[in-house]
Amino acid sequence: MSPPATTAVAGTPLVRAEGVTRAFRRAGGVFARSGPILALRGVDLEVRRAEAVGVVGESGCGKSTLGRVLLHLLPPTDGRVLFDGEDLAGLPAARLRALRRRMQVVFQDPYLSLDPRRRVGEQIADGLHIHGPERGAAIGERVAALLRQVGLDPDHARRLPHEFSGGQRQRIAVARALATRPDFVVADEPVSALDVSIQAQVVNLFADLRAELGVALLFISHDLHVVRHLCDRVVVMYLGRVVEEGPAASLFEAPLHPYTRALLSATPSLRPRTAPAAALGGEVPSIASPPSGCVFRTRCPVATEACASAVPALGPARDDPARRVACLRVETLG
Repeated sequence: MSPPATTAVAGTPLVRAEGVTRAFRRAGGVFARSGPILALRGVDLEVRRAEAVGVVGESGCGKSTLGRVLLHLLPPTDGRVLFDGEDLAGLPAARLRALRRRMQVVFQDPYLSLDPRRRVGEQIADGLHIHGPERGAAIGERVAALLRQVGLDPDHARRLPHEFSGGQRQRIAVARALATRPDFVVADEPVSALDVSIQAQVVNLFADLRAELGVALLFISHDLHVVRHLCDRVVVMYLGRVVEEGPAASLFEAPLHPYTRALLSATPSLRPRTAPAAALGGEVPSIASPPSGCVFRTRCPVATEACASAVPALGPARDDPARRVACLRVETLG
């Protein structure tokens, strides 16, 4: 793999989520009166310019919903999302459209994210036709340059998606996302649908492009090895809440939250373990009916009665202000 990306400089956040909640209406019928399903619950998050932030957690924890809310593909039910200081929910349609040039997404499955009936060059050029500034022959030149940038031949612009491998299709999806020269890209599990043999190539592509272009990246993944390699900072989610956040190096070396410890303990490693694996028993509760108090308490090896009634706030860790953790017992953990 390529060397890890450098840490972003401090400054005003490019993207900021403040107390973001996202509710979904339940299906009709006898259970419809029991209230909405909360996929996100009071999420606070920042992504700074040129920074790569990894979002990890088990399936159903709200990672993908968070990415879509940050892009305003889904509006928050409560709270707000600011992009470069502007509240996306309160913008006129024309201003929001102008900002969309600066935020793009790479979806999980390259087989579904590309139109099988259109040539890939046309699909990469879609954003240019909408947002510019290229016109006429300059659009074709830009498409050719993008294909070179992601390691493909400019002549591939004339081919259809079915003529490419999975890894090549994902490179095309990355080229399409970069076409408008965005400042912020959400990559939603961009390698999970690919063969293991080509995952590293796509991850290295993200690292190289980030170093070259300086885009801010929200990288959603369940692969902790990839996140550790690529990201400056890591956000750990569980049942719609952020339970821990911090610089990647310190979070992976010394996780604070019991859930983070269990996730890392369950990840295969080439290095011998210096401590017993953390226990993570039981099933993930339904996000439609989460536990009271701390959402992790039903699986937590150190939970007490207090954890059933108090919702732990996400706050600075005692010994490291760069870390945040939501746990009533964190100070008692060794």
